Amino acid sequence: MKLNFKTYNFTTKSEEGNALIFDIIRKKYVRLTPEEWVRQHFIHYLVEEKGVPKGLISVERALVYNGLKKRFDICVSDNSGKMHLLIECKAPHIVLSQQTLMQAGVYQKVLNVKFVCISNGLQHLYIQMDTIDAMPQLLKDLPAYQDWI
Repeated sequence: MKLNFKTYNFTTKSEEGNALIFDIIRKKYVRLTPEEWVRQHFIHYLVEEKGVPKGLISVERALVYNGLKKRFDICVSDNSGKMHLLIECKAPHIVLSQQTLMQAGVYQKVLNVKFVCISNGLQHLYIQMDTIDAMPQLLKDLPAYQDWI
């Protein structure tokens, strides 16, 4: 499916009837679901368009909120380990809704990131969290990595 990203070079293969895509962050093949297709595009967008070093990107890591285990899609930190960007990916057929924003908001509170993005591959919402008065600001695009830190 064509997404609202540039065209990137992906390595794919089929194994036991499953389509797989190579994740350049986790350094392994993962099952190619519609959500994974979006996640892989976003990873390449971060590395190739925004200058994010691969070593500072975390993919599908666990976090705990109110005693519940959750899992974020993508997070980007700086060299000291402070997280700056959280990305929540949805499959292209999933409409970005208030519920999606609330899910990302919960993760933002736990991780205390400056930027939050939600995307279904067709629509991307970029939000900057203002640490002074906690008023989020909708952005047209994500700034380059060097401008976050």
